[in-house]
Amino acid sequence: MTVHAMTAKDVTKKVINKESLFILDVRNEADFKDWKIEGENFDYLNIPYFDLLDGVEEILDRIPTDKEVLVVCAKEGSSIMIADMLSEVGRTVSYLEGGMKTWSEYLEPIKVGELTGGGELYQFVRIGKGCLSYMVVSEGEAAIIDSTRMTDVYLNFAKEIGAKITHVFDTHLHADHISGGRKIAEATGAAYWLPPKDAEEVTFEYSALEDGNEVKIGHTTINIHALYSPGHTIGSTSFIVDEKFLLSGDILFIDSIGRPDLAGKAEDWVGDLRESLYKRYKELSNDLMVLPAHFMIIDELNEDGSVAKKLGTLFAENHGLNIEDEDEFRKLVTENLPPQPNAYQEIRETNMGKITPDDDKQREMEIGPNRCAVR
Repeated sequence: MTVHAMTAKDVTKKVINKESLFILDVRNEADFKDWKIEGENFDYLNIPYFDLLDGVEEILDRIPTDKEVLVVCAKEGSSIMIADMLSEVGRTVSYLEGGMKTWSEYLEPIKVGELTGGGELYQFVRIGKGCLSYMVVSEGEAAIIDSTRMTDVYLNFAKEIGAKITHVFDTHLHADHISGGRKIAEATGAAYWLPPKDAEEVTFEYSALEDGNEVKIGHTTINIHALYSPGHTIGSTSFIVDEKFLLSGDILFIDSIGRPDLAGKAEDWVGDLRESLYKRYKELSNDLMVLPAHFMIIDELNEDGSVAKKLGTLFAENHGLNIEDEDEFRKLVTENLPPQPNAYQEIRETNMGKITPDDDKQREMEIGPNRCAVR
């Protein structure tokens, strides 16, 4: 029997469509517990591949015959070997092409809205890492917000839709993933915008992103309005796009709120976080569609795979927006924090331009789930 490769795009479609899939993950137990492919109707078996070197017969009764089976490992090689062994004993299985390395880097573009005068807003869902980035398009011009280091995806997408990238923004200095902002700006001649309060240590030129900045895209009325909203970082800045969408960066998520400690400043910044969420955001229209820079759990995906909800709905349903007692809020934000992201200090230094790791090192720095939210 031939063993087939399943691509990250194929698996992403199964996640979005809530299809069933049985995953045999042959990485070691610690890696599997830390981070795995998540799907609402996925089942899992984790057996390290070195436990299967003598054969797969002992696990056959644990692998269903009535479901699609996908073998997963870190980089692909081990999963091909185990998939071949299962195929030799008569099982139909696939392996994940490129392994978890590729899963971490895959971006699915999804159109999330129409803009005034015929523009569009696209969300790029990094399904394996929980990162969300955006492209605002109007009259042949495009702006990119919170891009990942997989810059070719944005460049190729813009080319496909016939748009020239003229502006690139980061809502803040990221600590959980490497930004592709500077690289895209260099490749396209676009302006690269960064909040100056997050950029005190950067080693490169940038356009200062400050409260009240208005950036127009195309010759239409599309505008990107910057709203200073510190708390996750001291420079964190949100965007209101076309008076319809609120790009909240890492301040507000669908199911949680941002953590203020990735620069070791949890106690210092918790007051800023509360003010941004409970005062600045309270003054905005409840009809704004919130588009965050991350999602935490697969349940936050809408039916089309996008991550978005109205601000009014979040004020009603998101626990982090409904803590009246300031001490209780402080406690939640400073004491209920998940572990720091993998290599977060090195990621910050890369995003400042202080270090320039090679591609393999960058990939290694980013491996694992995102951890930008309060639990």
